[in-house]
Amino acid sequence: MSCTEIPNLGDRWSRLRARLGLNAWHWTQRRLSWALALGGLAGMAGVAGVTLLGGCASRVPLDTPAPGGTKPVPGSISPAGSARSPSQAEAPRAPARNWDEYRLRAAQRLVEVNAKMAYTGAVPEPLLAIPVLEVELKADGNVAKINVLRHPSQAKDTTQLAIDAVHRAAPFGDVSRLPKPWKYVEVFLFNDDRQFKPRTLD
Repeated sequence: MSCTEIPNLGDRWSRLRARLGLNAWHWTQRRLSWALALGGLAGMAGVAGVTLLGGCASRVPLDTPAPGGTKPVPGSISPAGSARSPSQAEAPRAPARNWDEYRLRAAQRLVEVNAKMAYTGAVPEPLLAIPVLEVELKADGNVAKINVLRHPSQAKDTTQLAIDAVHRAAPFGDVSRLPKPWKYVEVFLFNDDRQFKPRTLD
């Protein structure tokens, strides 16, 4: 259809108003009512759309992974607080096979537990003090009694330091399979800083 063939819509609306008996004022009022009605419907549709979107958003699972991320596995621990699995846990050590092995393990535990009071480097010359202790044990490796076999001539307080270190490090492991008497001797080599090194580790 060409532009010249487009019907005159204005004449059609004029004839329609005349047929319905509507004058210009009534027609304006009618159009205003329609406009208000259509506006109200559009507003209601907008509110309904926002409500629907809000309801959908509230139902999104909290554990939904972010784009490019992975969904957390229940019970898992982040790298910052990683923990060993049972298969990675340290297996308990087998009982010592003889007293030499037991004394070595006990000396290593003495240094491990009393890290701030011990040293593992070269033994200085001269030493500050050399107390010697005999440690009597119970079957489970706890200390039953400590006998002082040698008191140093100076820095005598190192004897008590050595005794306290032994008590802190106990128990040293099961001795029930070793021959009696359940006891061993350790020599404590103290430097000028009052740090010790078990003679067994030298």
